[in-house]
Amino acid sequence: MQLQLVPAPVGGSLAAADEAVDLLLDSGRAPGDILVLTTHEQHPWAAHELSFGEAAYWAQHDVGDDVFFAHAAKLDRCTSRSVVVVAVNGDVDDATARALAAARERAGALLIVCGDPQKINPVFGAVA
Repeated sequence: MQLQLVPAPVGGSLAAADEAVDLLLDSGRAPGDILVLTTHEQHPWAAHELSFGEAAYWAQHDVGDDVFFAHAAKLDRCTSRSVVVVAVNGDVDDATARALAAARERAGALLIVCGDPQKINPVFGAVA
């Protein structure tokens, strides 16, 4: 599994993750291959979809034919995908460290982490 770090400030990690998804799709990656996680605030897409109810939201995940956005705290409900993109959009705390380790396990081919390298790199040293 390949690991790629995309440097971004905390406030820009969602935009960096969205850009990474766009690049993956433009390069021919199938939408169903991609899982996007956030470590703190929900991605706007997930928040919107959750407004229609948990059942409808998770049904989209289960179909697995499109990019899926979830909060890292719900990673246990997510199946593995070829590519996992993580937006570290808050402090790097113990929960974030656990989420990054779990995301690494869920990524089949590529894990892309978007956030502050000075805060994220030490976490990967601890979970490597």
